[in-house]
Amino acid sequence: MNTTFWGVRGSFATARAAMLGVGGNTPCVAVELPDVHLVLDAGTGICALGERLAATDRKPIHILLTHFHLDHIQGLLFFAPLFQPGREVVIWAPHARRHSPRSRLAHYLSPPLSPVEISELRASVRFRECRAGPWQIGGAQVRAASVLHRGLTLGFRVEHGGSTLAYLPDHEPALSARLDRAPCRWLSGAEIAKDADVLIHDAQFDEARYGSTRGWGHSTVEHAVRFADVVGAHDLRLFHHDPSHDDATLARLESDGRDVARHAAVRLAREGDVATAG
Repeated sequence: MNTTFWGVRGSFATARAAMLGVGGNTPCVAVELPDVHLVLDAGTGICALGERLAATDRKPIHILLTHFHLDHIQGLLFFAPLFQPGREVVIWAPHARRHSPRSRLAHYLSPPLSPVEISELRASVRFRECRAGPWQIGGAQVRAASVLHRGLTLGFRVEHGGSTLAYLPDHEPALSARLDRAPCRWLSGAEIAKDADVLIHDAQFDEARYGSTRGWGHSTVEHAVRFADVVGAHDLRLFHHDPSHDDATLARLESDGRDVARHAAVRLAREGDVATAG
């Protein structure tokens, strides 16, 4: 199961030259499945992905949104398949009691924030809520669970062909228990990440910044690595990079993470990279 990174930056996109070796677009990850396109989050990285999908085939597209913060949905308006007549697109989002996924996204896809309203999309778009228990998408088993981040936020586990991808882009497991001594079952996100072949995990802050941002819902590199070791993940991809961290800073943080790791292989998530699970 191949996973391609189209956007790896957190909070907001950046076009500064010193950041572009790793990438400046906000979260979007594409999972290769035989019969459908599976997309995790719709940050600005989804724009380039959409251009490719609009030009290549007409397979159905399933977009899984972890939450509704702007950096995870701001690319939707510019996702080309949404404007292809008859193109099948399913948008999965967290369940909320008072508002459906469609109504929540309509706040963004409407004036004054957008010149285009959600009713003007030309594709055949369906909105679905992620609920408890696994479900099937294109032969893959998908599971969602709430994780520690401000606002209702999900992590996703995708299993296909004997391999497992865990996606936790906004997550602060250190708030749930001590990462250096807690049993795995106590940790937020453990059910999603347990024994994953590839774990994509929030690593936005360094230790200095975390002192003033604890409780914001993001991890340090060290927290991400310790979490990966506790849950038994094999390949950790550090993700949701701080927009103030240039390529040199991220390379240093990657090295720091490798020094801390006991079992997991540690690498930066970079735009254009492909991670293979299994």
